[in-house]
Amino acid sequence: MAEGRYTHVTFPPENPRPQLQRDALCIRVMRLTKPALTLNHPITCDTSDLPKDSFNHVLKNDLTTVQDAPNLGIGELMTLPQNFGNIFLGETFSSYISVHNDSSQICRDVMVKADLQTSLQRLSLSGASNEPVPELPPNTSIDDVIHHEVKELGTHILVCAVTYTTASGEKMYFRKFFKFQVLKPLDLKPKFYNAESDEVYLEAQIQNTTPSPIYLETVSMDPSPEYVANELNQVPSENGKEKKLVYGKVNVLNPMDTRQYLYCLTPKPELYGESKIIKGVTNIGKLDIVWKTSMGEKGRLQTSPLQRVAPGYGDIRLTVEYMPDAIPVEKPFNVTYKVTNCSDRTMDLTLALENTRGCGLLWSGLSGRQLGKLGPSESKKLNLGLIGICQGLQTISGLKLTDTFLKRTYEHDEIAQIFIYSSNSNSG
Repeated sequence: MAEGRYTHVTFPPENPRPQLQRDALCIRVMRLTKPALTLNHPITCDTSDLPKDSFNHVLKNDLTTVQDAPNLGIGELMTLPQNFGNIFLGETFSSYISVHNDSSQICRDVMVKADLQTSLQRLSLSGASNEPVPELPPNTSIDDVIHHEVKELGTHILVCAVTYTTASGEKMYFRKFFKFQVLKPLDLKPKFYNAESDEVYLEAQIQNTTPSPIYLETVSMDPSPEYVANELNQVPSENGKEKKLVYGKVNVLNPMDTRQYLYCLTPKPELYGESKIIKGVTNIGKLDIVWKTSMGEKGRLQTSPLQRVAPGYGDIRLTVEYMPDAIPVEKPFNVTYKVTNCSDRTMDLTLALENTRGCGLLWSGLSGRQLGKLGPSESKKLNLGLIGICQGLQTISGLKLTDTFLKRTYEHDEIAQIFIYSSNSNSG
């Protein structure tokens, strides 16, 4: 609890040099927090040791010891907070404000106003009284409770201002300042992984930076209008109908522990069609995290928009649309490719197939054929044949595309891998 009692200037000043006098009212501000469980440090030993049962006897008679569990560090009692404590981003700051009349006179038109000053803005807390109290007799108080969800880091100043009129009709005004720091409860490290199918995998590493365990109630992804999010943090339950979190029912995160959450974000087809190319920096959405402390106090954080840089594909992008997983040796098979023009100009493409020496795959088809013109952001599918001549995991290489307009050749090697197995061993 903090008390404000100072000499202040009358308002408005009657003389050029203000006169200092003692206020009839005083203000007290106290933060409202929940109690905590007492912590004890049990010390015990075996009865064959030198202290014998002395440690166990003291531990048994300790008020903080849990019955039938004397070695448990958490006691059965609760303790009130002894200091202001820590305030973390996303929590609700609650404060009790009391203005007391210590004088022997009646104060009139008492007005209490509470503002919260941050580095970016000044907020008027709606919990404070907006209407003046007509009369405040001696030894009486004006009490109010304010609540505010903390959404900024750094220094916060609670400004409590009181205006009133004395019995002689003099207007008085004074303020009291309370400074506190808002700390960061969670440390988030996002990692992006780009897939060939334009899907984006987001790995969110969440670390508990508070000194106490927290319970992660929900961690959800709010995608941007351009993406659809799929959560990959649940597995089917035993009955197969419901899904459960991979971390279990009680999702507790101890201090300085880190937990990973995985999401798959897919571009919406109506915004990014088959031939649409995602370029530059894109906004994929926000993470919404809700947690609870050991005493049930709730906190919530929503990150700023997460942005990822789309991978660069050069002038031409070649992707595999369909390919079998395994094929018998010396058996022809087909692979479907998609060629996309990622440049800003029209291309006239020619396809060339070259068999690499030492490779276990051979192209089966016509090389040097014309593919025709391909405009910017347009795509064309190719169905090309191959045949495996060696067993094992083989790599597809040797595909070349030439732009006849600029006489520029684009070579594509190590496009994909396929397993070639022996037909005799498969039949057996």
